Amino acid sequence: MTSHRRPKQPSRTRVSVLTTAAAAAVALSANAAHAAPGEKLGKNEVKAKVDRLYEQAEQATEKYNGAKEKQQKLQKEVSTIQDGVARGRQELNKLREGLGSLASAQYRSGGIDPSVQLLLSSAPDDFLDKASTLDQLSGRQVQALKKIQDKQRELAQQRAEAAEKLKDLASTRAELGDRKKEVQGRLAEAQKLLNTLTAREKAALDAEQRRAGRSSAERADIGHHAPATGRAAAAFAAAQSQLGKPYVRGATGPSSYDCSGLTSWAYAQADVFIPRTSEAQSGIGTRLTRSQLQVGDLVFFFNDLHHVGLYAGNGQILHAPRTGTVVRYESMDTIGGPFMFGVRV
Repeated sequence: MTSHRRPKQPSRTRVSVLTTAAAAAVALSANAAHAAPGEKLGKNEVKAKVDRLYEQAEQATEKYNGAKEKQQKLQKEVSTIQDGVARGRQELNKLREGLGSLASAQYRSGGIDPSVQLLLSSAPDDFLDKASTLDQLSGRQVQALKKIQDKQRELAQQRAEAAEKLKDLASTRAELGDRKKEVQGRLAEAQKLLNTLTAREKAALDAEQRRAGRSSAERADIGHHAPATGRAAAAFAAAQSQLGKPYVRGATGPSSYDCSGLTSWAYAQADVFIPRTSEAQSGIGTRLTRSQLQVGDLVFFFNDLHHVGLYAGNGQILHAPRTGTVVRYESMDTIGGPFMFGVRV
């Protein structure tokens, strides 16, 4: 017989627990949604993330610059070696022609001696290894053969050297491509974040950047520290003339710069030619502590030395900061990484 009893109603305690659990689930869901990719971050959060991405992009840019400089150097070296090999082949052919002339003369005078036939073979080393046959050669023939041997060895060595450098060049080109992709990826990520800001928020960030630059420019009191002299003064004056020029990855002027592009360009205007990358520039002069800095000295930041600028006096530097900024003054304390040391060129 079928039961008609009413279903048991849930207790108030159970309802309360279920309700609380549901509320918690909703809250967790809301928090998850808040932290999900694509969430709307605040202006300051975006700025912090973008600054970090720009720092990583600059770090990769300096490595890109180093790989590019190495590539150019290797290309020149390979070209020089290949030109030498081509000239060596011509010299070898002339030596063989000269040896052939000796054989022709011998033939006209009564036939080619078997030893001379060996001289004209493709493996004259085998012949010279047989000391007994040297007695059959004239002094002139021996000298000609030794010249051929020496030239063959020289060409083999040059070819081997060229092959090694070509391997290094291929590896450097691959590294160059990787660094370029890394920089582009960081910049694209930064731009994606910036695109989440409203026009008003972007304007506020731009205004902050301008105020920071103006404030640093006002604090850059050259007379407060030992003034620049000689070529350091000329380099600093050249850098000052570029205030407001945009930062562009890999640029060396005169319309745009990256950090080491600005410093190398500035010193070139003073007829001092320093290396292209910040890491290489850090090893060219006398190292200085912060208290020893004078205007025009190079100043390096971050543990891997991927950022460089020119000291401007009163704790300020003149530099090309990063993508999205321009050549400007800035406090050494707001670079985003620790000051490592200065260098007097």
